[in-house]
Amino acid sequence: MSGTGTPTAAASSPSRIPRPAGGPGRGGPFAGMNIPAEKPMNFWPSAKRLLGTLRPERLWLVQVLVLSVVGVAFSVIGPRLLGEGTNLIFAGVVSKDLPAGASKADVIAGLRASGQNQQADMLSAMPLTPGVGIDFQALATVLLWALALYVLASAFGWAQAYILNGVVQRTVYRLREQIEAKIHRLPLRYFDSIQRGELLSRVTNDVDNISQSLQQSISQVVTSLLTVVGVLVMMVLLSPTLAVIALVTVPLTLGITALIAKRSQKLFVAQWKNTGELNGQIEETYTGHALVKVFGRQREVDERFRQKNVELYQASFGAQFISGLIMPAMTFIGNLVYVGIAVVGGLQVASGAMQLGDVQAFIQYSRQFTMPLAQLGSMANLLQSGVASAERVFELLDTDEQSPDPAEAATPDGKRGRLVFEDVSFSYSPEKPLISSLSLVAEPGQTVAIVGPTGAGKTTLVNLMMRFYEIDAGRITLDGVDVTSMTRHELRSRMGMVLQDTWLFGGTIRDNIAYGRPEASEAEILEAAQATYVDRFVRSLPEGYDTVLDDEGSNVSAGEKQLLTIARAFLSRPSVLILDEATSSVDTRTEVLVQKAMSALRSDRTSFVIAHRLSTIRDADLILVMEAGQIVEQGTHAELLAAGGAYARLYEAQFAAPVAEV
Repeated sequence: MSGTGTPTAAASSPSRIPRPAGGPGRGGPFAGMNIPAEKPMNFWPSAKRLLGTLRPERLWLVQVLVLSVVGVAFSVIGPRLLGEGTNLIFAGVVSKDLPAGASKADVIAGLRASGQNQQADMLSAMPLTPGVGIDFQALATVLLWALALYVLASAFGWAQAYILNGVVQRTVYRLREQIEAKIHRLPLRYFDSIQRGELLSRVTNDVDNISQSLQQSISQVVTSLLTVVGVLVMMVLLSPTLAVIALVTVPLTLGITALIAKRSQKLFVAQWKNTGELNGQIEETYTGHALVKVFGRQREVDERFRQKNVELYQASFGAQFISGLIMPAMTFIGNLVYVGIAVVGGLQVASGAMQLGDVQAFIQYSRQFTMPLAQLGSMANLLQSGVASAERVFELLDTDEQSPDPAEAATPDGKRGRLVFEDVSFSYSPEKPLISSLSLVAEPGQTVAIVGPTGAGKTTLVNLMMRFYEIDAGRITLDGVDVTSMTRHELRSRMGMVLQDTWLFGGTIRDNIAYGRPEASEAEILEAAQATYVDRFVRSLPEGYDTVLDDEGSNVSAGEKQLLTIARAFLSRPSVLILDEATSSVDTRTEVLVQKAMSALRSDRTSFVIAHRLSTIRDADLILVMEAGQIVEQGTHAELLAAGGAYARLYEAQFAAPVAEV
């Protein structure tokens, strides 16, 4: 276990969070394993790959794009119509005060004759009808068109969001399926090298963050880019001079966004890395809660949690704060542009180069132009967070897998259970060989016991049989067929395994027993329970076989959990049975009963029994004594005692040797 923490430490006030004095892994009671630091995020390749996950939805994405184009076009035309409405109102107000019956040319000529050239220039750009007020019919027509366009823009926007939601959720659904399938293809050594909480964080937190990032960013990015293009076209048509002022925001926006994003990028990677590590600490602390209490290590565990929680706080705060600067910066730039447009636009209205409604429309466009730029900037933190999570998920998906099953798999004839090791060599790391040139033969119906000191390679031998690890040299055959030429499912379906560490899932006792063979009948489940003496304690429970166990099996004793796993193996009817210290948690009386049940279970099956208590293997047909990955002795109980070798020394240490001071 690696260092863990408890949630109680989280009660510290954020305003008083101190800077951690040291890195994770110092001083905690579970400091055996630390996750290596992640490499800096490679943003663009990861972002490109994340977008590549949307490829199966490209037809739907085309529909999203079309709906976005139409919706944005309608919303962009709206301000132009409102500007026309403003022109009608302003022209009507001015026309009403002019002499009725006069023409527009006469009015402008009179103003110039009286020296009012500025007013004459301004009126020359207006659609005047002297003596006539506001044309309400024309105004109503313009406003109705504007209303219709805005309603249609909203409808297209809703349709776009609806389709996009389906696109994102289907994409994330496929991503979860890929992760689930990947986990089943990963070798056991991967799970030995990563904290469960870290792995769960990638499968849950990171995938959820990807979903949220795609959902929010795709829609806004597409809409914002189209809005920028559409608004820019309208601004150029209205006034190229004012459009140049608005375009000043583009390089400023790009420069500021790039500068801020570069600083926050690493912090987002650290945020999700620390989230995974913190989840790993919490999960391990809850799993080993009793152990923490027994050894009184709450303070050290709390300190480790506090340190990691501070690191997560600092990374999250820094990432959100720095990336959050983008929006205020964009708003400030937008306000500067607004002032410039208002001043220059006012001068152009006064000079008659533009109408008041055109300036009003242009101001709306300037807001529409800077707002999507600001939104694109604010999307940077969301995109960086999502890509950081995607990189963690892609790292999992890119992990080296176990070798694939053969395309044309072999299947042994029958289920005799003859297992042969031929010059098998294996090591967990090349520089530390464990098993070298090991050979043995287990005949059908034979019980083979494996004994030896801790670390001798007993459980490793079993893992090689099940192909949890692949051998480096030699071969293993089952009923004459090389196990590497079989599918793993076919191989493991012929083997039943009872481990020292029991595993039960949340469900009824009946379901836990039937896990070994889901299609088993009620009578077969009952037979397995009776044969393994599960029935006797289940009958004492109020709900009997319908008793619901939690995922830790905390409502039954350790010995009862082990009996349930033995019943599960009994029900599966394997041709090879593997018992890895299967009776270590069973009391002495129950052990005798289980040994009798195992004798019936082992009939016509090859059985491998790993045991430290030598009293449980006296009747084995063959006893293998292992030391440092080698079989140093083999024979029956009586033969090995008579030989006076390693087995005899182990036996005497357990039963004959006096208590000696070590």
